[in-house]
Amino acid sequence: MDATAVRETAERLLLAYQKREPIAPVIAAHPDATVADAYRVQQEQVRVWTGRGEAIKGHKVGLAAAAIQQQMGVDQPDYGHLLTGMFHLEHQPIAAPFLQPRIEPEIAFVLGRKLSGPGVTAADALRAVDFVVPALEIVDSRIVDWKISIVDTVADNASSGGVVLGSKPTSLSALDLRTAGCTLRIGAELVATGAGAAVLGSPINSLVWLANTVGPLGVDLEPGHVILPGSMTRAFPIRPGDTVFADMGELGGVTAVFATPQP
Repeated sequence: MDATAVRETAERLLLAYQKREPIAPVIAAHPDATVADAYRVQQEQVRVWTGRGEAIKGHKVGLAAAAIQQQMGVDQPDYGHLLTGMFHLEHQPIAAPFLQPRIEPEIAFVLGRKLSGPGVTAADALRAVDFVVPALEIVDSRIVDWKISIVDTVADNASSGGVVLGSKPTSLSALDLRTAGCTLRIGAELVATGAGAAVLGSPINSLVWLANTVGPLGVDLEPGHVILPGSMTRAFPIRPGDTVFADMGELGGVTAVFATPQP
């Protein structure tokens, strides 16, 4: 994709946010687009958002679990940016203008030290984490009917929508991230169970992958940033009025409440 195509694709995605109307897949208009092209489209949108006053507050790794890759028809992780306006308080009604949202339970890392790749090891990543909290990620797609390729989701900021963080911080020294379990409920219905091992074998592997992927692009993971490593279950559609609860045992729980539109 040349510079004009990158800019025009970013503008189409930004307009989808504004008009709340999904667009045709990026790959349909640009069948030869690469993942590198898609990240250029993503960065162009981030440039626009930060120019409007948004701040980068972290990153997310998407497509980290085999169940999510199978659900989305892709075979590799991706990453996106978390900006100020994407963070929502738990137990408070969320009325953000999502298009076709889904929910994912995750163990969120909050960094206490900078991570700069390449060359980051699991030991480096563990040392950089200040604490973890349970989280619910709201994934959303500006691509019609979630008909996405890896190019589409990367261009669309890794299908980011929002995040709700729990309020119980836990030190990594008290946890085995691989065996950390999760139950996910939408309303009274238990819809899924999962464990940290579903995320690239361990969520810390996801953090290592992210640091080493963005480092060569000149991006550091900064102290205070929130990193979402990937979902412990497959993603589930949500609707206005839903209440979603993820129970992660010793990590605590996190609740997201989706507002019912007013008549």
